[in-house]
Amino acid sequence: MTIANPQKQTSVVAQGPLSGVRIVDLTSVVLGPLATQILGDYGAEIIKVENLEGDLMRANGVSLHPGMSSIFLAINRNKRSIAVDLKSADGREILKRLVSGADALVHNMRVAAIERLGFGYKTVVEFNRDIVYCVATGFGQDGPDRDKPAFDDIIQAACGLASLNNVGREQPDYAPTLVADKTAGMALVNAVLAALFSRERTGRGQYVEVPMFETMVAFMLAEHLGGLTFDPAPAKAGYARLLAGGRKPAPTKDGYIAILPYTGDHWAAFFDSAGRPELTQKHAVYDRHMRNANIVGLYGDMAEITRQRTTAEWVSICATLDIPITPVYAVDDLPEHPHLKAVGLFQAAEHPSEGSVLYVNPPTKFSATPAGIRFGAPLLGQHTTEIMRGAGYSDEEIAALKAKKVVAQAKAEPRTMT
Repeated sequence: MTIANPQKQTSVVAQGPLSGVRIVDLTSVVLGPLATQILGDYGAEIIKVENLEGDLMRANGVSLHPGMSSIFLAINRNKRSIAVDLKSADGREILKRLVSGADALVHNMRVAAIERLGFGYKTVVEFNRDIVYCVATGFGQDGPDRDKPAFDDIIQAACGLASLNNVGREQPDYAPTLVADKTAGMALVNAVLAALFSRERTGRGQYVEVPMFETMVAFMLAEHLGGLTFDPAPAKAGYARLLAGGRKPAPTKDGYIAILPYTGDHWAAFFDSAGRPELTQKHAVYDRHMRNANIVGLYGDMAEITRQRTTAEWVSICATLDIPITPVYAVDDLPEHPHLKAVGLFQAAEHPSEGSVLYVNPPTKFSATPAGIRFGAPLLGQHTTEIMRGAGYSDEEIAALKAKKVVAQAKAEPRTMT
């Protein structure tokens, strides 16, 4: 692989902090695969178990070849793939062997479905007593919605996020990013790490559940619990400063900026720099409560001022005044962001089937055990043979199972869209 900004990399070949940890990954789509990719970035061995059709996300996003979409490539690196028909007895035996030798099993199947498959927690601990068994559910299994299907849109609506997005609009709306999937995915990473740490301390594994709905409700209410914090409630839920809708990107002569004078001194300096010192008194900027109460008018006056200069001029002025500011970047512009280029966040790599691809490097830095990209996202079943050999199957047994279509293996070579 070609590493961006190689001088930032350690000169010693070091392994990630989870080196030696083996995780069987039964997740699919976004939430689970994002979580297991992070664990793989941290050095864990991730065995991605897919059905013979492959993870559904292989088809979503931009594709050069079937089964290797941009989204799949972005959230499935540092994993080996085995394609198995788990509806067959032979396929389930393969999975049993893999789970028997694993430190953790992670899945986002419905609990009833995996129990029918024969890999519910009570069954798994019979042959792997100390396993960390982590499941990402849609809704907590102790509640009446435990069996309901859950996707990002559903959870955004259920947790209150879609309703918050109707501020200044006629109707609720979804955030244009898979925020519920990705937030719950990060919670899943934390849960696996905590359970593995506990096992190191106690020698015991455990069952861990990360419910998507409850995770997002807790995420939303960190600032929006509002008046519901108290009993009786003196006000409704919600963080008024955000819901007032005052803060927004400010227009300039040639674009938009995000500017955040955060203190009274910041606001006074900003108004002075614009030749409008009278606005400091008008908006009572040294009184935080008054400032928040007048947020709409305050940002309205700011927008009129910022229109008078270019983005570059405001960035220079605010740098001098130590006022937080940034140009508003389009997603397409991020690989050229000066800071991101300097820290080497993006990495160009040669993929065995897709050619040159762009990855986002792990943003978390470990000084002694660095996280990193060891290899790209796998083709469907790319590592079936080597994984089965590691589980004790002979080449003759593997060939027989391939002939029976219990397992499949793709070749790492370019394919043509049909």
